[in-house]
Amino acid sequence: MTKLWSFPGGIHPEENKHQSTVRPLQQSSLPDRLVIPLQQHIGSPAETRVEPGDRVLKGDVIADAIGTMGVPVHAPTSGTIEAIEKAAVPHPSGLLDWCISLVPDGQDTWGTRKALADYHQHERQDILIHIRDSGIVGLGGAGFPTSIKLRPPEQDKVDILILNGAECEPYITADDTLMRTKADQVISGMEIMAWILEPERCVIGIEDNKPEAIQALKQAAGQTRIEVVVIPTRYPSGGEKQLIQILTGREVPHGGIPADTGVMCQNVGTAVAVARAVHLGEPLISRITTVTGQAIREPANYEVLLGTPVSHLLAQAGLEPDRLERLILGGPMMGYTLQTDQVPVIKTTNCLIAAAHGELGQQPPEQPCIRCGACSEACPMELLPQQLFWHARAEEFDKAEHLNLFDCIECGVCSYVCPSSIPLVQYYRFAKGEIRTHRIETLKSDQARQRFEARQARLEREQAEKEARRQERARAAAEAQAKKARQEEQPDGTPVSVDTRKTGSKVVEEALARKARATAEGSVHPADGAATTASPTEVPEGPDLDSLRKQLEQARDKLATMETMLEEARQARADNVEKLERAVAKNRDRVSRAEQALHSAKGDSRSTTHSNDQAGS
Repeated sequence: MTKLWSFPGGIHPEENKHQSTVRPLQQSSLPDRLVIPLQQHIGSPAETRVEPGDRVLKGDVIADAIGTMGVPVHAPTSGTIEAIEKAAVPHPSGLLDWCISLVPDGQDTWGTRKALADYHQHERQDILIHIRDSGIVGLGGAGFPTSIKLRPPEQDKVDILILNGAECEPYITADDTLMRTKADQVISGMEIMAWILEPERCVIGIEDNKPEAIQALKQAAGQTRIEVVVIPTRYPSGGEKQLIQILTGREVPHGGIPADTGVMCQNVGTAVAVARAVHLGEPLISRITTVTGQAIREPANYEVLLGTPVSHLLAQAGLEPDRLERLILGGPMMGYTLQTDQVPVIKTTNCLIAAAHGELGQQPPEQPCIRCGACSEACPMELLPQQLFWHARAEEFDKAEHLNLFDCIECGVCSYVCPSSIPLVQYYRFAKGEIRTHRIETLKSDQARQRFEARQARLEREQAEKEARRQERARAAAEAQAKKARQEEQPDGTPVSVDTRKTGSKVVEEALARKARATAEGSVHPADGAATTASPTEVPEGPDLDSLRKQLEQARDKLATMETMLEEARQARADNVEKLERAVAKNRDRVSRAEQALHSAKGDSRSTTHSNDQAGS
C-alpha cells in the first residue's frame, strides 16, 4: 500500500457533486456562432492567420502561437470566418478581448490531421513540438502551456510524475466524468508524458469520493507501472502543492516549482488531450464542462466545443432564468461571478454554476477581525492570513510580500472559516495586483531610463564624431591655406595677403573707378563744342590686368574648396550644410564679379591703346 502524507489546514465544505453525475456525459449541440478568444491560457495571445470570409476546416490553425509561452488556436468545426473583433471573454474584470467569430457550416469536416501513433520512433523534442502545435495547455488550472511544463530545467530531474484527479472543489465533476468515460485515454496520455520525462514513478491521485472513476482507472491501468492512489477527501487536496505533499511528502520551496523537488504534476484532462493529439492528430478544440446549480433543470457534464457561448450551453442544460441569482465560472471557492452569459467556453472552463436564490447564501457584511486565528489554522500553505489582511488593507505591500503573500494559492479556505465574514482572498488578490502593477511600472521605468541613457550616450558619441570631423576639416583647410600662401609668395619674400575677399573687392572697385575716369576723359563737353582728347604724350593709367587675373584665379580656387567642403558635408549629413551652401553662393558671386571686372579691364585696355595709336598718327 502506498504511503500517504498530510498537509496542514484544509476544510470539508458541502460537496454538491451528485447533482451533475447522475446523468451520463452529454454532447453539446452546435451553436449558430462560435466566438474563439485569441488568448485562452497563461502566456502570449495568438496572432490571427485568417481573414473575414475565409473558409476553414475543423482542426485548422486560425491563429499562430507567438513567443515561447504561446500556443496556437484551432477551428473547433468547419465553417466561415465572420469577423475578427473584440468581444466579452471569461475574466473577472468583464473586459473585452480579441476574438475570432466562426459561423459553422454544419458539416463538421475535418482538415488535415497529423497523428504520431508510433511516437517511440520520434525524438522527444518532436513530440513536445507536436503537443505545442496542438494547442494543449493545462486543463485543471490557469492554462499553463503543456509543452513548456514537460520541459523542466536541465538541473531538475523529474523522478515522479503525478496526474491530478482529485477535483476537490465543490460542484465540479468534469474530471470525475472524464475519468469514468475516458480512462484508457488518461492512461495513454500519461504513458506519453512518462516517455518524455522518464520518471521512476507514475502516480494518479484521486479522492475517495469518486468510486466509479477509481474503478475505471484501475482497470485501464492494468499491468502498467502506473499507480492509482486513493487519497482522503479534503479541500484543497487538489491543489498542486498539496497533492504533491500528500503523495510524496515533499514540499515545494518558496518561490520554486514542483520540478525543483523532482516532481511534475499534470491534470487528467491534459493527459487525454495529449493522447488524442499524438494518437489521433486532434488539436485541443473541445473539453468537458460541468453545468450545475439549482437554476438548471438538467445538471450534467457536457463535451463542448471551445468558443460555444455560455448562454447556448445553459439553454441546452435547461436554465430557469427566473430562479437564477448568480452565474459563477469555476467552483464556489475559487471561481468568480460572470457579468454576462455571452462569454464563450475556453480551454480552462471546467464548471458553470447557475446558483438559485439562497443556494450559496448571502455574504454577511464584513466585521472587524476578532483575532481568533481560525484562518491561520485552516491555511494549507501555513501562512499568516491575519497579518496579510492587515498589511493589504493598509496598502503596506512590501510587508505583505515579506510574509510570502505570493505563496497564497487563493483557495478561499481562510474566507470560508472567518467568523467576521472578511473577504480575505479579495484583499490578497488586490495586494498581488498592486504589487504586479508596481513591478511592471518599475520595469518600464528602468527600461525607459536605459533607453534615455543609451540615447544620451549615442548623442554624445555623435557629437564627438562631428567635432572630430570639424577639427579635421579645419586642419585640412589650414594646411591648404598655408600651402597656397607659400606658393603665392612674392619674389622679394613678402607674402601675398591671404584675405582674398577684401583684396578682391578692392581690385574690382579700382578697376570700375578707372573705367569711369576713362569714360569721363573721353567724353564730349557741350559747353565748348569740342572733343577733349588725351595728349599723345599723356598715357592714362591702365587697368592692372595681372592683379585681376590673379584675383579671379584665387576666387575660383576658393569656390572649388567651398564646393568640396559642401559635398563632404552633404554626404556626412552634417549640421552646417546650410551655412556652407550660403558660403558657396557668395563665392560664386565673387567669381562672377571678378570675371566682369577682368572683362571690363580688358576692354578699357584695348580702347586706350587704339586711341594712342590714332594720336600718334
